[in-house]
Amino acid sequence: MSSFEVVRGEGIPQSHLPFSPAIHAGDFVFISGQASVDDEGRIINDTFEEECRRSFRNLGRILEGAGLSFRDVVQVRNYVGRQEDLADFNRIYREFFQEPFPARTTIIGCLGTMLKFEADAVAYKPRS
Repeated sequence: MSSFEVVRGEGIPQSHLPFSPAIHAGDFVFISGQASVDDEGRIINDTFEEECRRSFRNLGRILEGAGLSFRDVVQVRNYVGRQEDLADFNRIYREFFQEPFPARTTIIGCLGTMLKFEADAVAYKPRS
């Protein structure tokens, strides 16, 4: 038997790509990169602001499916397509995360032409 489990639940966006939305391993939940996608994993192109918010809402749906919230996130990695969107990103980020903020990495200019934003996260959920 595996020492980890896939986080599943209603409302968690699905993907046709070979990855799990999240894995609960030990006391941590590792959440795969979330982009601006619908429930079936189809990319929804929009403004940077809307893509960023949709990505974080998808992240929130996975957290909820694991019995967690944004307050349980201990690390988040963000991928911002363009430097000029960084100020908007930081403003939107504060809508979802509050002090004490999780550890964070933000990489700029790393996405192709299909996405404007993506984020992955690690959350803390003790098994005991």
